[in-house]
Amino acid sequence: MTATIITSDDLRDFKEELLDEIKTILTEHQPETKKWLRSAEVRKLLNLSPGTLQNLRVNGTLPFTKIGGVIYYDYQDIVETLESNKIN
Repeated sequence: MTATIITSDDLRDFKEELLDEIKTILTEHQPETKKWLRSAEVRKLLNLSPGTLQNLRVNGTLPFTKIGGVIYYDYQDIVETLESNKIN
């Protein structure tokens, strides 16, 4: 059984290869988010009751679009609303 000497350059190369692989895996397996969500999807995503979601619409906290009786929410608007109301 022979001993193999590992240098710091070998470790650095290994780290870079490992990080590249992790980045590749994460970008390939990122879940697709829909641009427009219906009310039921938003309620499930944020764990809200129908009344709370309606209050967010009425008081202007959460922008929405209504087409033919169906209410749609832009996913990016939801993220921005959450970010703007974040408490540090």
